[in-house]
Amino acid sequence: MKKIIASMLVAFASTLSFNTFAGGNIEAGKALAQKACAACHGADFNTPIDPAYPKLAGQHQDYLEHALIAYKRGDGPNGRNNAIMTAQATALKAQEIKDIAAYLHSLPGSLVLRK
Repeated sequence: MKKIIASMLVAFASTLSFNTFAGGNIEAGKALAQKACAACHGADFNTPIDPAYPKLAGQHQDYLEHALIAYKRGDGPNGRNNAIMTAQATALKAQEIKDIAAYLHSLPGSLVLRK
């Protein structure tokens, strides 16, 4: 019985795409992020052009999704008000947000926690 379950798990795991991370496609997210995000947040997403802009590489995927959705909402309830980010996020579809978040989450980040 254990061998059957193990072989079923291996078969299932082999059908998963290694470019997919929690509902987002990393390769699709890479293309989108390089096109829409790199100009301000840096080519490596660790060196933004302005220190006030956040470092995106290595951020939690759910946080990135939540932030982009909030920018997409704009000034409304549970939204974020930033003219540049609202314009960028408004054009994104739900799957594109997941893809960008998956890609940025997959990158090595330089964020540190202070103790």
